Amino acid sequence: MALMSGCQRGPLPPDVPAIDPNLPIVENIKTIPDMTDVGFEWTPQYDEGVEGYYLYRGTGEGALTRIATINDRYTSHYVDSGLIPETLYHYRMSTFTASKQESTPSAVVSAQTRPLLDSVPFVQAIVGLPSRVKLLWRPHPYERVESYIVERNELNSASWSRVAQVRGRLNAEYIDTGLKDNHMYRYRVMVRTFDGIISKPSDIIEAKTKPLPKMIEGIQATRTLPKKIVITWSPSSEPDISHYRVYRAPTSVLFYTFLAKTNEPKFEDLINTNGADRYYKVTAVDVDGLESLRQPNPIMGTTLDVPLPPAITGVRQDASGVLLTWSQVDQRAEKFEVIKKARGDTQVIQGITSGQFLDHDIVKGVSYTYEVVAIDPYGLASKASQSVRVQIPNE
Repeated sequence: MALMSGCQRGPLPPDVPAIDPNLPIVENIKTIPDMTDVGFEWTPQYDEGVEGYYLYRGTGEGALTRIATINDRYTSHYVDSGLIPETLYHYRMSTFTASKQESTPSAVVSAQTRPLLDSVPFVQAIVGLPSRVKLLWRPHPYERVESYIVERNELNSASWSRVAQVRGRLNAEYIDTGLKDNHMYRYRVMVRTFDGIISKPSDIIEAKTKPLPKMIEGIQATRTLPKKIVITWSPSSEPDISHYRVYRAPTSVLFYTFLAKTNEPKFEDLINTNGADRYYKVTAVDVDGLESLRQPNPIMGTTLDVPLPPAITGVRQDASGVLLTWSQVDQRAEKFEVIKKARGDTQVIQGITSGQFLDHDIVKGVSYTYEVVAIDPYGLASKASQSVRVQIPNE
């Protein structure tokens, strides 16, 4: 049956319609219900006195109300739209004249709108993805489906928000991005037809995003190496770790800047400063680019400082020369250098392994100044010791 909506919404009828019993009565009314529409077909009345048709509608036991005026007696089809799905409606029709007199009402015909369209028969979430959830569903069998509406909420929320409208009946996927990590979400899917009908929601599915990698533990930083700090940590036990990131700051309270990326649980920070303090934090990054949280407290490392200078304990001058003695203040010292100054010249005597030095190379009447420097196994030199001055007599 071909359906059409060829009418005008008429004015409300009087409390008591003016009935002309001689007017033809509408007969053979047939209905075809849909979800939000009811289509009508009847035998048209070609009597010259008939101007058109009135359509009345009601629900339950209440009175019927005029809902449409069809202003052409040759019309034989009409569609009542905007109805509630799965609802029983009652209808009557009458003919009317140019003076608005009506015929005796037709017999009551009833039509129940069809139930609201079911949603997709199957929907699934792919969980454990980084900052996103992938939804899959089976395409809806109804060919009038125009799009899919995806709604989301969180476990502590009673309201739903629309996150996407996927157009095309055969499209069966949506990826919800920009989500919180290690967070639970709930989803449901509805279909929308070309005429704007929205189905019931699908079953609710839950999906959790991928958690961040676990925080790195066991971080250690050296304090006994020259010109560098070696940072080590416990390897991550998670199988999909791609690499580690090392962050550094000059003090524990300043902003930590990215220092290095490494595939091993170890990094050497080369620093051309003795006794320099640095603070470190380390994170793990997985194959999806998710980065673990940084440690709340940093680990401090220090480059090896220079050894402490020796302490000169004695100086003696006799016919054999000048004997200089000192004590080893820093146990790291493995050899010493003596700095000898005289007449504006400076001489450095190296390779001394004991705590004394006998200077035979002296000249009568000349004043000499001596200092001692300690050298550790890494070649780091201490500051010079206190200086001592020896005046060589002329005789």
